[in-house]
Amino acid sequence: MSETDGAWVSLFSGGKDSAWALYRALERGLDVRRLVTVHPTGDSYMYHVPATDLAGLAAESIGIPLVDVEPDDFDAESTIDASAQGDDELEPLEAALAALDDDLAGGIAGVTAGAVESEYQTNRIEAMCDRLGCDLFAPLWQEDPRELADAMLDAGFDIRIIRVAAHGLDESWLGRRLDREALADLERLNEEYGVHILGEGGEFETLVVDGPHMDRAIDLEYEPEWEGTRGTIRVTDARLE
Repeated sequence: MSETDGAWVSLFSGGKDSAWALYRALERGLDVRRLVTVHPTGDSYMYHVPATDLAGLAAESIGIPLVDVEPDDFDAESTIDASAQGDDELEPLEAALAALDDDLAGGIAGVTAGAVESEYQTNRIEAMCDRLGCDLFAPLWQEDPRELADAMLDAGFDIRIIRVAAHGLDESWLGRRLDREALADLERLNEEYGVHILGEGGEFETLVVDGPHMDRAIDLEYEPEWEGTRGTIRVTDARLE
């Protein structure tokens, strides 16, 4: 990876994986000038879905401007041809990045991403970066899940579970802090049900409410909503402390 002149852009959902990729990029001294959040309208294989509307609060605390991308922000006449590879879901993101490449001084040098094991996500992001002519920084890729989780906690990340959808994860997990006790429980659930310790298979989704890269923590008020075998938190109020 060549760390050339220009801006870095972090794909950012507010969840632990994208936040860790951003944090590692900042630690490395990469010039991250924008966060980009995609807001899917429904379930997505490509993007983190729940509570992406809170990414703006996180960005304010981090101190880096946020660009919001809605699926219908860019029409079918876009000059980006991601759909030729069957990546219609990627097209709005790629168009947004192409616009940033034009707008930011020096263009985009690279993109950070929080993929851990998903080849579906990583292959598409790599191909997108190739088309944009920029680098990819993916510090979580194929790293040991427990070591990653421990590193996040050691760094001071305060991670909350905001959605669950897997055997063994009941309503008590909604809003739970992902601490070492929770990790021990997840390791037991991994042995019993195959639950991924980082939720990489969609077993759970998270929100980072505080960390060393943030000036102020996010204070949440919420109500749990449970439907059969899955649930999410419905945020009723959120503010920076």
